Amino acid sequence: MSAFPLSPSAADGVDVDALGRLVAAAVTAGVDSVGVLGSTGVGPYLARDERRRLVARAVAEAGDVPVLAGVGTLRTSDVLAHAQDAADAGAAGLLLVPVSYQPLTDDEVVGLYADVTARVPLPLVVYENRRTTSVAFTDDLLARVTALPHVAAVKVPGAPGDVAAVRDRLAHLRTLVPAHVGVGMSGDAFAATALAAGADTWWSVLAGVLPVTAVRLARAARDGDAATVAALTDALAPLLAVVGERGGVRVAAALAEHRGIVAGPCLPRPLLGLDDADQATVVAAAEAAERV
Repeated sequence: MSAFPLSPSAADGVDVDALGRLVAAAVTAGVDSVGVLGSTGVGPYLARDERRRLVARAVAEAGDVPVLAGVGTLRTSDVLAHAQDAADAGAAGLLLVPVSYQPLTDDEVVGLYADVTARVPLPLVVYENRRTTSVAFTDDLLARVTALPHVAAVKVPGAPGDVAAVRDRLAHLRTLVPAHVGVGMSGDAFAATALAAGADTWWSVLAGVLPVTAVRLARAARDGDAATVAALTDALAPLLAVVGERGGVRVAAALAEHRGIVAGPCLPRPLLGLDDADQATVVAAAEAAERV
């Protein structure tokens, strides 16, 4: 399980100490890796120096747990700079989502990954987030990108379906990528099903802010503990409904603010947090899950 923590903002820039607390909590809970500066980590909103400082702090807090650094941004030259900074800071791997303002062609997406894998030879996760980038990986595009050197895993969006349906989807995806490339899914609402179906990784917003609960859910899914999975899933359902409507980053920020991990609003403008009703729903669901 890979935890995706916030990159909390403060009045004078990023709150590196708050990120350190989030990473330390995830590591203590037992996550397998930490992915900073992903979508929840709002990487594209941050300056180069802010990114560099956050990766360095995450690496320092994580100890032996691998840190994967998000390097996506608009220009390839900037992606390469962020990738080299992450390598210099000790990141174990890179998370690369194709960020765009002008819609990217498949050849442009492949060119982006080819440039990065040629210049910074860290293990790389091909990161699909259709909701934020509008870039959907077709079968052909996924096969082309994962054939590049240093690609170690893919992160694809989860989707509704029972274990059998997700198992079939995973089997199809594994026909497209080399055998050494792990296939993982994101979307906390689909996590238990994905893990029960045999996904290699759960890329989790929830684990970045509620790591103990997320680790319990992951282990229960892997162990076939249907009762615990059902109880945790039911408790978290109102929270996950807000994630679906408002986005995981706003839910994670609301929980971090409520629990005093950060001091005050922690999203970079123009992003705004949840309203009072949604925040109350999220907090109540988190507390209910922790009582399971």
